[in-house]
Amino acid sequence: MCNNENNSCESCIVDILKVINLLQQSVCPNDSCLESCDRGFLGQNCSTLCNTRPVMLFTCCGNGTPWAMPITRTETGETSTVFRLEKIDGCCATFRVLAPNTDTTGFPFVGTNSIFTMNLNCVCALKCLDDTFIDCI
Repeated sequence: MCNNENNSCESCIVDILKVINLLQQSVCPNDSCLESCDRGFLGQNCSTLCNTRPVMLFTCCGNGTPWAMPITRTETGETSTVFRLEKIDGCCATFRVLAPNTDTTGFPFVGTNSIFTMNLNCVCALKCLDDTFIDCI
């Protein structure tokens, strides 16, 4: 997928991100229970309060290391490798950086104000984490 010469954005990563985007916009349609990134609902079942399917991104030249971005708009040195898809448009996807939740709410991540856009031709692998609720979106 890296260095895609025909600039096509036809890939399984793009397809999965489109599904995640639709799910996060509609939160809970009925579907079968697949434990995969493109499972048709958020959470363990449709009555679960989830609005986010966190993902980790791996780039073609990252040698198996997940992509990391700062958790704030200012350089503090703190980074995260967990993101929430906010928007997908062709080969570009906009993500919100998620930070570890230090509160005891039971949800593992909180949304940050750190946003980035990535060319999906650079992504060669995607790892989905357990669905969760993100308060700051």
